[in-house]
Amino acid sequence: MFEILEADIVVLQETKIQRKDLRDDMVLVPGWDCYFRYSGVVIYTRNGTCSPIRAEEGITGVLCPPNSSVPFCNLPEEQQIGGYPTNDQLSRPNMAPGTLDSEQEEDYLQLAPDAKIDASTLDSEGRCVILEFPAFVLIGVYCPAYRDETRDSFRMDFLNALDSRVRNLTKMGKRVIVTGDINISKQTIDSAHGLESIRKAATSAEDFISSPARRLFNQLLSDGVVIGEREQGRETPVLADVCRNFHPHRTGMYTCWDQKLNARPGNFGSRIDYVLCSLDMQDWFSGSNIQEGLMGSDHCPVYVVFKDSVNLSGSQTCIRDILNPPGMFKNGERQQEYLGKFMLPASGRLLPEFDLDKRISIKDMFSRKPAPGSLKLEGEAATTASTAETPGTEAMRSTFTNHNFPDSPQRVTAVTTKNTQLSPHKRPQPQSVISLKRPKTANSATSATPGASKGGQKTLKGFFKPKPVGDGASTLSHGASVGRQTSPLDSTASSPSHGTQNISVADSQSSPEIENDSSTKKERDQHVHLTVDPLSADDFVVDPIASKEDWSKLFTKKPRPSCDGHQEPCISLTTKKPGMNHGRLFWICSRPLGPSGEKEKGTQWRCSTFIWASEWNSSATSQH
Repeated sequence: MFEILEADIVVLQETKIQRKDLRDDMVLVPGWDCYFRYSGVVIYTRNGTCSPIRAEEGITGVLCPPNSSVPFCNLPEEQQIGGYPTNDQLSRPNMAPGTLDSEQEEDYLQLAPDAKIDASTLDSEGRCVILEFPAFVLIGVYCPAYRDETRDSFRMDFLNALDSRVRNLTKMGKRVIVTGDINISKQTIDSAHGLESIRKAATSAEDFISSPARRLFNQLLSDGVVIGEREQGRETPVLADVCRNFHPHRTGMYTCWDQKLNARPGNFGSRIDYVLCSLDMQDWFSGSNIQEGLMGSDHCPVYVVFKDSVNLSGSQTCIRDILNPPGMFKNGERQQEYLGKFMLPASGRLLPEFDLDKRISIKDMFSRKPAPGSLKLEGEAATTASTAETPGTEAMRSTFTNHNFPDSPQRVTAVTTKNTQLSPHKRPQPQSVISLKRPKTANSATSATPGASKGGQKTLKGFFKPKPVGDGASTLSHGASVGRQTSPLDSTASSPSHGTQNISVADSQSSPEIENDSSTKKERDQHVHLTVDPLSADDFVVDPIASKEDWSKLFTKKPRPSCDGHQEPCISLTTKKPGMNHGRLFWICSRPLGPSGEKEKGTQWRCSTFIWASEWNSSATSQH
């Protein structure tokens, strides 16, 4: 992406990326540094050409730097960017008398009553990142959009804080560049919706220009149109619209389009993305434009190009000399290499989860070796443990050692064996030992099948070999148990009293009870096979053609209707407008809206076809 843009500073808005969602390809971009506000704005800077000297989050200065509890506005002056709005400035401005009529003034005062703004609330949505270079202060901003009345108050508060911060920085003698999504079309030429409303007499040009947010924004710009008196503290503009300066009369220079309406092909959009600069920087740029052909978003990029050398205090200075800390560049030539010490605390590369020196991968967890001397040999540990035991304990342990415990770990066996060798007197082995094995259940009898391994565990082949038909009796070894499993027919025909039986055996020879039970089982199985009728073969016949057609009908989408104007398949949308039709599906023409923003007839743009999905009978159409 950065190679396509061919930029040295990239400002993105509306990222909506939280810290937990950050990835290496977002933060660890080779040759770039980044500064995130996780839900709104991120600024990337190319290390080879520019390096900021300070970085802050938020527009008011009430947030704190990383690993600090001191807000930016309370830091020492040499560590501040400065220009923080005062409490008086954060009071919502009163409208200048006589500017609007009574109805407009009442609406404006409802949006902006005389009250204090909660600064922490304004900076809680990650809408601003500020970087300071020796040449200027860069403000990357994502202003709130006009959605509904519940957000109008927050929107005016944020714009007022932005206006105050820019004016304060200008008074300090610092140059300012504001770039990002302002979400305001400053004039009628910048909004296709505004031009259409004026054409239909739905509003006037004066009313369009005098909306509260647009009026506040225009007072900040040198070419902004302000009807009536300017407000106190906003008597003079301080910023210039760089892109409009290069294209003062260009129409259709839109940067945002409604994707739901597919309005981009017809260029029915608005210009709400800007690059604004201080008035004394207007001659620093050699060009500016939009990149409307670059897809991937509902917005398109806006760019400006700096000159190689600019007029700074009456002398020509190389732009790279003032885009980096002092001494890094001289006459456009690099004097110092960019090192990690130049990274600011707010850099995304310094986040703990992206610190390559402290990161541990899964591969490292498996390849890491224990420290020398941390583990003792097993035999040495066993010898040490055995020397502290009494002779009685050794004799008792040697008794149990002579018997096999299949379930016991091999490590314990090695320890006990070593202990028995240290015992001077060994108790003679008893001739008869009671078996300590747990009696096996009926399911364990399957280990005698041909698919079982020597250790008693079934192999994969055992599942595919047919089970042998036995006589129901078998010779059992000492300490084992036998179980008879019933088949589905057996369990259905027999009564509960003739269920599965578990018979513990204390001798290696089979008992008469087992043989009698086996013969009884044979007779019952024969009776069952004689009385149960075989299932009809017709019940298992499945027509593959009919089955395929049924599945095809189930998974095949219904055909789409065609529009009346172009006879092309329509697209489906869902109603989101509150009311009785909320959530309903409907079909409209798939073509984009034209430049007029309206549905047209007999043109290449979207026609007036509208069909409710519930009223569309696809089967009737397919028959015709």
